[in-house]
Amino acid sequence: AGRKGVVSEAFKSLIALDPSERRDAGRFLNQFKADIQKALNLRKKDLGNKMIRSAEDITLPGFMPSVGHLHPLTKVSREIKSIFKAMGFTEVQGPEVETEYYNFEALNIPEGHPAREMHDTLFVDDQVVLRTHTSPVQVRVMEKQSPPIRVISPGRCYRRDTPDATHSPVFHQVEGLCVDEGVTFGDLKGVLLNFARNLFGSNVSIRFRPSFFPFTEPSAEYDFSCVMCEGKGCRICKNTGWIEISGAGMVNPAVFNYVNIDEHKYTGYAFGMGIERIAMLLYGVLDIRLFYENDIRFINQF
Repeated sequence: AGRKGVVSEAFKSLIALDPSERRDAGRFLNQFKADIQKALNLRKKDLGNKMIRSAEDITLPGFMPSVGHLHPLTKVSREIKSIFKAMGFTEVQGPEVETEYYNFEALNIPEGHPAREMHDTLFVDDQVVLRTHTSPVQVRVMEKQSPPIRVISPGRCYRRDTPDATHSPVFHQVEGLCVDEGVTFGDLKGVLLNFARNLFGSNVSIRFRPSFFPFTEPSAEYDFSCVMCEGKGCRICKNTGWIEISGAGMVNPAVFNYVNIDEHKYTGYAFGMGIERIAMLLYGVLDIRLFYENDIRFINQF
């Protein structure tokens, strides 16, 4: 190898040969040198690959960490939003710390109205609350945007509830609003039925029961046929075949007056639903508190 190697010495001896022999010998030595170099390179590469395969990286952790995944409420929220967006709704957001005006008054719930007692509101100060629903977002949208309006407002809400299997002081809602000329209750029924069948399957039915909400008139509560027993009756639906979902109705003209929308020209519908409620039905979860306890044995099932 190097300057004193066999090949190098052979090249030096070429000078002693006749010119005719020197040419052939030089050609042979050049080829011989190239073959040796090629063989060395191949061997070097092979040894390098073996070292890589056999080496241990001491910087690696002693065990592989678990791969994270989405929380079930996040998955359900994204699925709900995806279905409504496919029907032409746009997602909008609003503040979680809200004024009494947007949380109550602009929704036809003035001070002293008995409907305020239903909300068990958490007050930040005299005029500021943690929003009890995402309906204030709809008011803000109607203030800034002229019809046609077609939005959903998902988000976190707060009420002074004692935690139990079906109640939580912090929960998530998705509320929808559509305002345009000629909007009817039939449109509302069609949207909610389409949503139910996209999420739970084509066999799901929907029914409406008369109710009261200050911001809608007429108002209704709507139910889905029980997805556990397919409407036959079970302990989940209390043998009724129906699961209560939430409320809906036609936008009360009084609400339009707060946002300067012509109540004689436009009509609209609004609806809401709890994301936890939908997730409990979708996954067969019987206690809402499981979504917030961060028990890995529960979370890993999704």
